[in-house]
Amino acid sequence: MFAQICGNLHRQAKGLELLGELQREEYDLLLKRDSESISSLEFSIHELLRQLAVERDELKDVMQSTRVLEYAELLPEEDGDKVRELMDSIDRNEQACAKQAERNSSLSLALLDQSHDLMTYLYGQIQPKQENVYSAKGSYAVNRPQASIISGRL
Repeated sequence: MFAQICGNLHRQAKGLELLGELQREEYDLLLKRDSESISSLEFSIHELLRQLAVERDELKDVMQSTRVLEYAELLPEEDGDKVRELMDSIDRNEQACAKQAERNSSLSLALLDQSHDLMTYLYGQIQPKQENVYSAKGSYAVNRPQASIISGRL
């Protein structure tokens, strides 16, 4: 059982290290604005998160509502230290991944805002301007604020 628990914790620690690497790669791709690469990388990140969730569920089933650190206290000193080191590694990696995810999220939202502002500006530039002009009857002509391709009578 000890080997199974240590193996599970070791896989979680390595998985979180890989997640951190993938998140840093995603940040670099966000800076380069390479949307195709970001999309494929997102699938890898989501699959890794799914696998980490499965590992956590398996550990919960094995531990049967016993906390890992409580279990480490029951083990001989050397084995308990190994479990505590793995848990510390998992905690550190989780914190680093959370910080990197926040950076990635902030950058992607900033890029989204920038793209939205650019599209709003471009739309405003191509939209017909409203001009008050006289019609043939001597009154103000009725403006059509929507863009139209064909105007006139058939």
